[in-house]
Amino acid sequence: MERYFNTEGCCRPGIHYMVRLDDRLDAIKRLYVDRGKYFVINRGRQYGKTTTLRALAEYLKDDYVVLPMDFQALGADCFVDGPTFVLAFIDYLEEIFSGREELRNAVGEEAYRNLIALRDQKRLGIDKLFRCLSGMCRTAEKPMVLIIDEVDSESNNQVFVDFLAQLQRYYLDRDYSPAFQSVILAGVYDIKNLKLKIRPDDEHQYNSPWNIAAEFNVEMDLSSAQIRGMLEEYESDHRTGMDTAAVAEEIYQYTSGYPYLVSAICKILDERLPEKEEYAEQESVWSKEGIGEAVSIIMKTRIPLFDSMTRQLDLYPDLKDVLEQILYEGQRLSFSLGIQSVSLGTMFGFLKEEDGQIVVANRIFEMYLLNLFMSEESVRSDAFKQGQSDRNQFIRDGRLDMNRVLEKFVEYFQEIYGDNDEKFIEKYGRKFFLLYLKPIINGTGNYYLEAQTRDAGRTDVVVDYRGEQFVVEMKIWRGNEYNERGESQLAAYLDYFRRKKGYMLSFNFNQKKETGVKIIVVGEKEIVEAVV
Repeated sequence: MERYFNTEGCCRPGIHYMVRLDDRLDAIKRLYVDRGKYFVINRGRQYGKTTTLRALAEYLKDDYVVLPMDFQALGADCFVDGPTFVLAFIDYLEEIFSGREELRNAVGEEAYRNLIALRDQKRLGIDKLFRCLSGMCRTAEKPMVLIIDEVDSESNNQVFVDFLAQLQRYYLDRDYSPAFQSVILAGVYDIKNLKLKIRPDDEHQYNSPWNIAAEFNVEMDLSSAQIRGMLEEYESDHRTGMDTAAVAEEIYQYTSGYPYLVSAICKILDERLPEKEEYAEQESVWSKEGIGEAVSIIMKTRIPLFDSMTRQLDLYPDLKDVLEQILYEGQRLSFSLGIQSVSLGTMFGFLKEEDGQIVVANRIFEMYLLNLFMSEESVRSDAFKQGQSDRNQFIRDGRLDMNRVLEKFVEYFQEIYGDNDEKFIEKYGRKFFLLYLKPIINGTGNYYLEAQTRDAGRTDVVVDYRGEQFVVEMKIWRGNEYNERGESQLAAYLDYFRRKKGYMLSFNFNQKKETGVKIIVVGEKEIVEAVV
């Protein structure tokens, strides 16, 4: 079978193009399993957790007896009470053992029979289940490792908390009662944040039953080098002529190594873009322009990852507020997991820490969130409606006339918002420009905010329209010296994009300001500067 890029479920190296996991698996075994650690692999949706766990189970089998489980196999009705859960757990283990003779032989026949016989007892409890599991650990020919995927799928009840409490008890008593060598739980919700999912009437019973867990610090993001290694395997098979290093770096710039997003881009480049006339040549597919087109397709596609993100923002409005402050206002917020919205955003994979500050996890998430927020606001936004009304003025011969966009925005802004106070404009001015720009490029172009240049005074938006990029610096006026420094910064930043022309939109609160658009030259760069 010819290998392909996979975005549906677990990846398998025999049939899918994927990064090599050897270093990751070695680190998990050496730093956690061999040392007897109990820990949680807590990452956002579609982060490669299941792929890692299945590869890890195979990687460990020479040295350990591995019990791989997935709590999605146990429906919600299995968690109604302790006895029901115990019966479902035993049935699940019996199913696992029946399909793996080597596993059945490794745990000891008597211990296995004792587990199955537990179903016939009148009083079933999680405590009895764990006595049988302890018996298995005592008689097994090698140390036992328990792996449970999707552990948070039914974690909003007391039965699951009781299950964790028993794992903890046996961990603490394992010098006297045999227990699992290592327990690995995987899910989106951090076990430490289970209180967020426990029903209000059960919340008083929550007693943090997982304070024994080791902090999991193995990198799950894909590096540019790892992406390149995967692309080199693809290139060996298909001979596209791509520059694997450049393509890998460009994909990384959009995804920051989020596994699903990396695979999604590659899958579109491999399967969908070659069907387009303008990408008939493979070299044009595996290029910066091709990657930009793939990202545009992702932005227009309803994918489960984005649906999950939208649901979480509806559930946690404080998290949404933090994201809007970062994206719209250019706020630099200190990173602290003690703040619930920050902890949640990090847990879901929306946010990450960078130099002590909160940033959105990757460029694609930024683009999606901006689109989402502006779609919500467009219904009531005068700026969006004005952009819709003016949009036909800005496209000439299929190209975007950014000079004209700035000219019209200055006119519109002065007329509608010119009399508002400094605090109002500083908070909302950049948002109004993004809302104005959105309907102009919608459906054909995209834009994103450049994280490296963003602060409360300055934000660069990079607009991509039909393969042509426009860098627009949006800034708050802080005086002539600050403005000149901004011009020099923008000119230097244009070198990164290999552009000779840039744009600057300044929100100036000086009463004697001159509004309008002018062209200035900085070195070899031309800057179109608009002042409102």
